[in-house]
Amino acid sequence: MQLLRKAKSGTHEVSVYEASQLYGEIGKFRFLQFSDHAIQGAIDLKDPKRIVLEYPRAMIHLMERNDPAFNHVFMIGHGVGTIPGHYPNKQFVVAEIDEAVVELSKTYFHYHMDNVRVGDGRLLLGEQEQGSFDYIILDAFTEAGTPYHLMTLEFMVLAEAKLGARGMLLLNVTGKLKNDTLIDAVYATLKEAFTYVKAFSLKAEHLADARNIILAASNHPIAYESMAMAGFFEIELDEGYVMRDKQDA
Repeated sequence: MQLLRKAKSGTHEVSVYEASQLYGEIGKFRFLQFSDHAIQGAIDLKDPKRIVLEYPRAMIHLMERNDPAFNHVFMIGHGVGTIPGHYPNKQFVVAEIDEAVVELSKTYFHYHMDNVRVGDGRLLLGEQEQGSFDYIILDAFTEAGTPYHLMTLEFMVLAEAKLGARGMLLLNVTGKLKNDTLIDAVYATLKEAFTYVKAFSLKAEHLADARNIILAASNHPIAYESMAMAGFFEIELDEGYVMRDKQDA
């Protein structure tokens, strides 16, 4: 594995690597990684248009299956720009808190569109017109996981207001299938704000292992084809508590 670049990103480091193997697949890969070894995005240098990671492939299927004619998307968390880069003719507004991540995506991952705004995703979403988006995608991580203020009921209500009547909120989170208080709470919070909520998980070696989980929420029934979900399968999560904005004492 070869280190191409390391940059300071807030309180942690972001690195760009090249490797001949990624998650057991042999090839030539370039990927963005946080200091806790969490990969935030990857490209196949032999086939740059291929979507390497499973979760963006599953999200793309959900988007195309539920609204093939979608055009307006708001995304929180840029990474290497996989999903907006896949749709150069769609109207994306991408919020990224870290300017270093944006610079690395352009320098090392061929991202050339001018649709990324640097700032807090919730604040930037609040500036958008009501009912203006077909999809809102949350794919934001720090070393501590998804920021708390992007998982509360107040955020979900905000997102619901910015979506059109058939719009959908998609979240990529990391957690366990059972006894994961945070994942269960996010699921319960979504159910407070939306009529329909589905959860999908990748397989893991052990039930207690953390893995990618996609949550989809809409006021319109959510459709999908199992074979097109890139290895994600629908799961039932336990009932959790509703997350709310923290109030200062």
